[in-house]
Amino acid sequence: MPLSQSKIFEIELVLKNSLRNKFQSYKPEPASMPFHTRLLGKDRMALFSFIHSLNTNFGTSIFEPVATCLATNRFAVVQSQADVGSEISEDAQKVIQDIMDELTAVTLSPNKVAETDAIRRVCRSGKMKKIKPTKIDVLLKTGDEKFYFFDIKTAKPNKGGFKEFKRTLLEWTACKLAENPETDVNAMIAIPYNPYEPKPYSRWTMAGMLDLKNELKVASEFWDFLGGEGSYITLLDIFERVGLELRSEIDSYFERYNRNQIS
Repeated sequence: MPLSQSKIFEIELVLKNSLRNKFQSYKPEPASMPFHTRLLGKDRMALFSFIHSLNTNFGTSIFEPVATCLATNRFAVVQSQADVGSEISEDAQKVIQDIMDELTAVTLSPNKVAETDAIRRVCRSGKMKKIKPTKIDVLLKTGDEKFYFFDIKTAKPNKGGFKEFKRTLLEWTACKLAENPETDVNAMIAIPYNPYEPKPYSRWTMAGMLDLKNELKVASEFWDFLGGEGSYITLLDIFERVGLELRSEIDSYFERYNRNQIS
């Protein structure tokens, strides 16, 4: 089902506000680059620095608010930067470590269903320990009590980080099951776009750690899950339209650097 006009307008507003808030809070790095600045100009150097800063936290400043806005029509509960809980059982920690050891040693293939069942069996077994898990970037809950936890990553995550990604998903699962062992919980990695288009996303680097079918959503898989089929294409159109609408505002902001109105 295509996005309604009111939802499109709402997403446009969220995107505009997110970008404007970024401008207001942005402070260029103080590093002096005299050759670059004289060759390219203060405005272009400021733009380069801004884009680098935006890329660093695009997930929290742009993707998260857009994702939560998009998902509100399809899910009963939608939250960003959500807490999953603060307790995990000692036995669940042991199970998680065993899973990680076997995946690292390639003696086991990732299997989300089997891993979740293994954690579920011991989720309240042994001493309950206090931990501080990573916050959930986007938390969704359906009307029939299914939970979806998303960790939004960059388009080209570092191969060495996959072990930590996996551990995060397992710990989220254990913490939620510790509250209620019957919970239907699905923890996943989301990658907002495919940098290799039109070629398929290169998933092989994640294959040893993630159950690719059940723990990873890339580009349209992620956005269409949140908002329904066709949401990804509609979002690209929204981003382009907002970019064109704000172009003069963006240009004016960076021209101020050349006029020395901002130090």
